[in-house]
Order: sequence, then C-alpha cells, then structure tokens
Amino acid sequence: MGNVIAKNPIMPGFYPDPSICAVNGDYYLCNSTFAYFPGLSLMHSKDLAHWEQIGNVLNRHSQLPLEGADHSQGLFAPTIRYYKGVFYVICTNVTHGGNFIVTATDPEGPWSEPHYLVDADGIDPSLFFDDDGKCYYIGTHPNPDGVKYNGDWYIYICEVDLENWKLKGEKKNVWNGALKGCIWPEGPHIYKENGYYYIMHAEGGTGPEHSVMICRSRDIWGPYENNPKNPILTHRHLGKDYPIKYVGHGDIIKTPADEWLFLQ
Repeated sequence: MGNVIAKNPIMPGFYPDPSICAVNGDYYLCNSTFAYFPGLSLMHSKDLAHWEQIGNVLNRHSQLPLEGADHSQGLFAPTIRYYKGVFYVICTNVTHGGNFIVTATDPEGPWSEPHYLVDADGIDPSLFFDDDGKCYYIGTHPNPDGVKYNGDWYIYICEVDLENWKLKGEKKNVWNGALKGCIWPEGPHIYKENGYYYIMHAEGGTGPEHSVMICRSRDIWGPYENNPKNPILTHRHLGKDYPIKYVGHGDIIKTPADEWLFLQ
C-alpha cells in the first residue's frame, strides 16, 4: 500500500457505524443510513485514506421499505463481508422486516433483494466465515432471562444456512458485555487470529459512555474471556468538550502487509 498519510476523520460528515472489508488491494466501506433513501452508502478505496462513493447497497424501494420510519429508525449498523467471490451485507431494518442479508458479485451492484432472517431477533448483526466454510451470525438481543434494566442485552451466535437464508441450530448467548451491568452491548463482530476467536463490540450506549470492548475464546461458542485492559478504545474520559466523542461502533481489517487497522 505504500506510505500514505490519512487525515482524521477520513470520512467527515454523516458516516456512522462503519464496517469494512478488504478484497485483494481494494477496500470497501459501508455505513448506517437510518431513515434515509437510498440506503447504506458504499465507498471504495485503494489506500484507506482516499475514498470514493461507488453507490448505495439499497437503491430500490423494494429493498428498503421505510414507510413511517422516524429519524433514528430504518437501517442500523450494517456489516460488509466478502467470501469466495460474493459480497455480503447484513443489516437491521428496525422499522420493517428486521435482520436481512443482501448479496452482490460486483460491489457497485446490482445487489439482491433482502433475504430476511425471520428467526434472528435483535439488532446489529454481523457475519463470520470460518476456515471450514461455515458461516455464523452474531448479533445482540434482549436478555433471554428477562430484561432487568434498560440496555440489559446479550450477544448471541448462531450458524447461518446461506442456501435457505435462515439460522441453523441453536442460538447461543455468549457475552453480555465487558463491564458488570453494562448497557447496550451492540455492534459485535467476530475475528479469528492465532487460534482465537475474538468478539469486538461496543457498549455503554451511543452517547458519552460509548466504548469499544473485546474478548476472546478458543472455541467460537465460548466461553469468552474478558480483556483486562478494556476498553480498547474510548474518548469518554476526555469530556464532552473534546472534538472526538461518542466513540464505539467500529470494524478492523488486516492489510496485505499483515497490519491490523481499526476503523471507527
């Protein structure tokens, strides 16, 4: 990739909840768009510093029903992934239909109609393709034992049947946040490195207490161990007057040079 100087923010303006995937020397960035149409802006870069919009994942009304959606409804926290020639974007339409997957062989489109995952409750889904070809869904939903306070949610994992577009087997609750009694563990992603599965997620609510946490396990189903140095990223200790704040949702990638980069 060479020496490139990137200026933060690399995407000034309205680009929340970023998700990124790398395909050879190309990088693709997808963001939440909530109640706006078209939905899920899609950006392309060769160097992670200079970005160009190549389209929107959801640009047909049949893909994106938004009738009655308020300002903070519609599309939440997409995840973009690439596996064996196919791009996958998974997202939640909180106003209509819930969690869904769309696919494309060309990131510029056309993207498929949504495949709704009727058994996938909650929000903020992500996909993970393991070394054996299995695909897993990870998302977040209300505490299955009963919500005891606002934001009492759990992160859960389930295998996905991508031929029939449905969850497969047991849904297992694997993590409910790094801090005891945390609120809104959300936006989880799974990564695999050196025999460990890592769950990186946000918690603390999308406000001043927002933060990025991580845990790991030798088995995708857990148990997951907390990183004693959590949070791995936050600006909450810098106060509300600091120019960067509310840092939480993010995604990480490995470059061809084996560098890990975090996009928030």
